[in-house]
Amino acid sequence: MSWLKSLFGKAEPNKVHVRPGGEAFTVPNGETVLESALKLGLAYPHDCTVGTCGACRTRLITGKVEAITPFGYTLSKEELAAGYILACQALPKSDLELEVDIAASTTRQIVTPAQLIDTKPLTHDIMAVTWKTVEALTYQAGQYINVRWNGGDTHRSYSFASAPDVGGQHNVTCFIRHVPGGAFTDALFDGRAQEFSYELDGPHGQFWLRPGKGPILCIAGGSGLAPIVSLLQDAARKRVRRDCVLLFGARGERDLYGDAEISEIRSAWTAGFDYWPVLSEEQTETRRQGLVTDHIPAAIERLGPGASAYLCGPPPMIDAAIAMLVAHGMPMEQIFYDKFTDSSTASKQVAA
Repeated sequence: MSWLKSLFGKAEPNKVHVRPGGEAFTVPNGETVLESALKLGLAYPHDCTVGTCGACRTRLITGKVEAITPFGYTLSKEELAAGYILACQALPKSDLELEVDIAASTTRQIVTPAQLIDTKPLTHDIMAVTWKTVEALTYQAGQYINVRWNGGDTHRSYSFASAPDVGGQHNVTCFIRHVPGGAFTDALFDGRAQEFSYELDGPHGQFWLRPGKGPILCIAGGSGLAPIVSLLQDAARKRVRRDCVLLFGARGERDLYGDAEISEIRSAWTAGFDYWPVLSEEQTETRRQGLVTDHIPAAIERLGPGASAYLCGPPPMIDAAIAMLVAHGMPMEQIFYDKFTDSSTASKQVAA
């Protein structure tokens, strides 16, 4: 009878153990790791739930999973080689041991009405946008919010562009890039969005500065400077003493911004701080040239061993940076990123 049950009986649920937190749960046959974790009320990191954003990236230590959608659509080959999977697409085929920060964020997620109170052009296609919320938002530097407008179900995700205030804050600012044809940013940049009603929910995301003493390499492109500024402002206020190199990639001089914020960070930084703007389509005597990823080897040499990397920008930049960092000896476990996407790509972070 036992062999008949094994052939035709209902499959036993697989057990999942998570480190470093020690959480344990079972996953019934046909459910993903993320589905089961959320049903049990675990604060498993996630956003899109369809395998495009990468927020539920998890390292598979032991066991086997089947991917509903291939993990390689979102994860780089370096991440796949290091054993990373997407929990929202992973069907367990055995008991699993996983590594992921569950409930690592210390902030409470809320949904609050908000009013758009200020817009400030930073470049020809990037704007600083400030909302005033009814309920105070608390967040960790590097996280993001989801923005809904006029009662719709569609949302766009934008990173906080400043360090959080102790006890939360009602005015929150994001850096937003114009995506031509974008459902929200067209209205934002032509002024119509001033009259919209808003609802913000958050904070979300697993992008924040991890504890440590090693140096920090930050790489940003476009509006990806926002969470980097937030992270570094917060670290400077907390007197974090770690050498840092900030690489910021842009096409030309007109695409560079944030000089005041970066200058303030550098003045308050308690260790070495280098800021390297890189121009890909314009040559000047004072700026580095080429792709921002071309300058990763020099930054690693400048910082020395034991560095961690924090990356924010479009997916091609993130993937190229990961490949370069791994090729130069940085473990995947020391690489943290937030991919900024728009309506022309099929994943999360910052959209139209």
